Amino acid sequence: MLPVRRRTRTLVLLIVLGLLLLACTLPSLTQTARVAQPTVAPSPTSTTVPATPTSAPTPVRAYEAPANELEAQIASVYDRYAPAVVNITSRTYAYDYFMRAIPQDGTGSGFVYDAQGHIVTNYHVVANADAVSVTLADGEVYQAEIVGTDPSTDLAVLRIDAPHLPAPVPMGDSERLRVGQFVVAIGNPFGLERTLTVGVISSLGRVIESPDGRFIGEAIQTDAAVNPGNSGGPLLNLRGEVIGVNSQIISPSQASAGIGFAVSANTVQRVVPALISDGRYPHPWLGVEILDLSPGLAQVLRRAGVELTVEQGVLVVEAVRGGPAATAGVRGGQRVVSIGNVRLPVGGDIIIALNGEPITSLQDLNVYLESETRVGDTVTATIVRDGQEIDLEITLTERPDQL
Repeated sequence: MLPVRRRTRTLVLLIVLGLLLLACTLPSLTQTARVAQPTVAPSPTSTTVPATPTSAPTPVRAYEAPANELEAQIASVYDRYAPAVVNITSRTYAYDYFMRAIPQDGTGSGFVYDAQGHIVTNYHVVANADAVSVTLADGEVYQAEIVGTDPSTDLAVLRIDAPHLPAPVPMGDSERLRVGQFVVAIGNPFGLERTLTVGVISSLGRVIESPDGRFIGEAIQTDAAVNPGNSGGPLLNLRGEVIGVNSQIISPSQASAGIGFAVSANTVQRVVPALISDGRYPHPWLGVEILDLSPGLAQVLRRAGVELTVEQGVLVVEAVRGGPAATAGVRGGQRVVSIGNVRLPVGGDIIIALNGEPITSLQDLNVYLESETRVGDTVTATIVRDGQEIDLEITLTERPDQL
């Protein structure tokens, strides 16, 4: 049995040696894997020339196609003229108990009026300001000069010296407007720069109160949202023309309630050139103190013994001595009657028309003078005196500053 074991051991040893020799002649698994990987030739540029850094191309913003022509017009107006709408900051200083200056800032809007750097805004935006700055669409801030103001129309003109001024916004003709026409307002409500709102013209020929307590005629009523900070910004038609300067709202909460008012473009065109050239606008003056004559007042006056043949118009209480009306022969009250605790001059002329336009109130008279006449114009005043109608020619002069 021993010889068999030796042969078996010898056979096993030979088999093991053969396997070892075979393993030495075959490539390893790692080498095989490396051979199987594809070889990539190096780029000549990366080995011979240093790479030149290049800026990434500016992405082009893709806008959604407009749903209709109206949407396209609105977007076009904004794209073209929003850059000309500016943010206005007016600064005033209050003083504490120790006479330390405390700055107080107010904000509003305005728009570029011409290439000379004139900015149109509301008077009440810059009234009593110690300093005014204008921020353009590119974020640049400029100190502004107040060129002229007119509280009676709530208009003001500023000027800035900006090397890259946006193109001015063209002016439109507010006489050609229609109720129902689409309009857009651009401004800075609550400091949110160049905000656009859309609406329609709700009414024309509105009368609003000015900052000095007078009347502004030809005002445009719109339901485009107008909020604090919009004041002084443009109201535009869909041709991109300024048809008004946003000025006032009616709202118990000081936010838009869908009733906003704009000073008409024709008022702007009448007043702004004078503010640029002279710093002020000369307002025509009739030279009378008057009282609205209504059916109710007429009844009271008749009971007091005053003879009246008309019940509407403006009763001349006084024709200012040396004024236009007195010079033309208009008469004021001739006697005084007591109505309760009120002493009222009566017996004066009653103005019922100017140049054939009916006048039924002080508001009518002021609006007509401001909208239709200039200093130096001659108007035909139709008056009632002693029951008879008389026409008098009155040449208007400039309203005194103290009035």
